[in-house]
Amino acid sequence: MSGDDREEKEEFCYLCRRPESTAGRLLHLQQNICICADCLQKSFDMIDTPGHPMFGGNFDPAMFSAGMPPFASMNAQKVKQKKPKEAKEPQEEQAEKEPVSIPAPHRIRERLDEYVVGQEQAKKVIAVAVYNHYKRIRDDGGDGVELEKSNILMLGPTGSGKTCLVQTLARLLQVPLAITDATSLTEAGYIGDDVESVLSKLLAAAGNDVEQAERGIVFIDEIDKIAKKRNTNSRDVSGEAVQQGLLKLLEGADVEVPVGATSKNAMVPMTTINTRNILFICGGAFSDLGRVIRERLNKSASIGFSAELRDKYDEERDILKYATGEDLREFGMIPEFLGRLPVLCTLEDLSRDMLVRILIEPKNAIIRQYKKLLAMDEVELNFEQGALELVAERALDRKTGARALRAILEEFMLDIMYEIPKDENIGRVTITRDYMERRGAPGIELRGQRPAIGMSMP
Repeated sequence: MSGDDREEKEEFCYLCRRPESTAGRLLHLQQNICICADCLQKSFDMIDTPGHPMFGGNFDPAMFSAGMPPFASMNAQKVKQKKPKEAKEPQEEQAEKEPVSIPAPHRIRERLDEYVVGQEQAKKVIAVAVYNHYKRIRDDGGDGVELEKSNILMLGPTGSGKTCLVQTLARLLQVPLAITDATSLTEAGYIGDDVESVLSKLLAAAGNDVEQAERGIVFIDEIDKIAKKRNTNSRDVSGEAVQQGLLKLLEGADVEVPVGATSKNAMVPMTTINTRNILFICGGAFSDLGRVIRERLNKSASIGFSAELRDKYDEERDILKYATGEDLREFGMIPEFLGRLPVLCTLEDLSRDMLVRILIEPKNAIIRQYKKLLAMDEVELNFEQGALELVAERALDRKTGARALRAILEEFMLDIMYEIPKDENIGRVTITRDYMERRGAPGIELRGQRPAIGMSMP
């Protein structure tokens, strides 16, 4: 046999595509499939890795003997794809056409009140937007009227409850929720996560069920960090480029996303998600937006008895409630991006009274959590009003919103949580303002004894 005939009949590895002369002797399987020793060993190494995304942890080595290529059915094993429509009975079709139960806006707001204090206007805006969004999903468009998406842009200081609102909303509606940070997103081709990674997180939250993911909620936090950079000559790969990359997701498009990973590569299965019915909520603190708003408002100041003072808005705490699309464009958000977020929702800055209510009123309030922890040791925990007000005042000084409350309480409750379990006779502990100011000890009552006594803390 001549050399030319050998080259024409030379076999190749099914996976790495190397010829037999380079890869060595090939293993022959059924269906005329050949695999080299290196690829066979790598395949078995992947099998030994628990829960490997390539096989989903359910790989059967018998597939080799059956002649099935190891990567042929990855998507079928890993992702629950949409089932093709089949002929159904009239009763089944009628059951499918019945509208899905969606809570009315006032019911949604009542549920939000259980976990978020204040922010009345923001709750109303979110409740109506979400209600309209899911009515749009169940609409068949038979009358020729097509409803547009109602994506939401949330503006509010840090710690004002943006993430808590979205989490409570997802629990109420029982839909998948993906929370991501815009600061990690970059333009495709650069180091960082592509915009499609937010859909990969949503798919994972839905248990890799594509139909469930296409009705979920995506919350992109820190959206103000991708504003256009000013006075720069370098390529803005994490600013304006990310806004442009998010446009197709917000509008609605078929996007190919990796399963079980945040980046696309040859070893990760892919699936297609349609974002037309996914509700996108973007939130950010927009800390520098107040300066832009004040500059615009102060332009209307003039001279005269009835004129507004130039410093009228300098001390305004809730300056973000005056924000407009013009201010956001001046801040660095491109018009195309703002056009796909038609619902603007502003959260108020937290006051001292609101912080006190946050400590005790929500279902998952911090004070309730401490009371439950000590109740496990059969100890009752009480807080005086003065102690709660002191915690709120110190949280205001830190300027981090409700997030500062737990940090402050952890500092003062450390000794309590350490010393109380030592004595089984303690039945009640009262936290006073004097103790919080390091001027006294907490009130201690022994079991069966009413008078309070002092307890020395290290």
